[in-house]
Amino acid sequence: MAASFSSTAPTKPVLQFRANYSKSLLSLPDSCLRIIASARCPSARLIACSLKTDKLPLGAGVNLSGGPVVKRSLQKRLVIRSATIEEIEAEKSAIETDVKSKMEKTIETLRTSFNSIRTGRANAAMLDKIEVEYYGSPVSLKSIAQISTPDGSSLLLQPYDKSSLKAIEKAIVNSDLGVTPNNDGDVIRLSLPPLTSDRRKELSKVVAKQSEEGKVALRNIRRDALKSYDKLEKEKKLSEDNVKDLSSDLQKLIDVYMKKIEELYKQKEKELMKV
Repeated sequence: MAASFSSTAPTKPVLQFRANYSKSLLSLPDSCLRIIASARCPSARLIACSLKTDKLPLGAGVNLSGGPVVKRSLQKRLVIRSATIEEIEAEKSAIETDVKSKMEKTIETLRTSFNSIRTGRANAAMLDKIEVEYYGSPVSLKSIAQISTPDGSSLLLQPYDKSSLKAIEKAIVNSDLGVTPNNDGDVIRLSLPPLTSDRRKELSKVVAKQSEEGKVALRNIRRDALKSYDKLEKEKKLSEDNVKDLSSDLQKLIDVYMKKIEELYKQKEKELMKV
């Protein structure tokens, strides 16, 4: 086949092809194809590059004057870097540390709530949850007053700032402590009357409710940890067997803290029922 090439023609296409010439073009040497590819005519460059190129990432075919379309397929490579053992262990350790920290906070919160519930004997911890409006901001009672227990049935509150006496008195009255404060202008005395049978039952229900809330909090912590493990499995950082082992270890840890809640609950119940 005879063909002439020009790199200067501004408008007229350099080559006119029919479909039956495409095989002949494929046999052209690389030097000819490079000349075509460097031509100013866009059609010539596109045909040359589409017919014979191993280095250019072209995926479109060229229609040779109504003839068949010459196509070249592309393959995309997706490279996924596997996590190292150190990275996997670091993520597992972070999850376990977070779980233990949250469980410890749950136990501490429950213990504080139990201590604030009045039992038969006076205890300064009974006032831990009471907040006082002090200069427009709520603050804990124990942060603005010294609290002591002169005897087993009374509490003595001595504020660091005497101007806060009325605010402290109001906070105690509005609390669920069930005690009437005695303000003498210098200190506040709280006399704790013996608990009635009905009051003990009411407090027992409160303790049971708080205990159950603590258990729910532990279950929620376990749920979030399991989601984290599932995420690592989907990211191919953990195998299915790894997740099963970790879930088993997590359940054992939950059981330990559930037992702690039961122990705190039984201890508080014993204190409430003690005459």
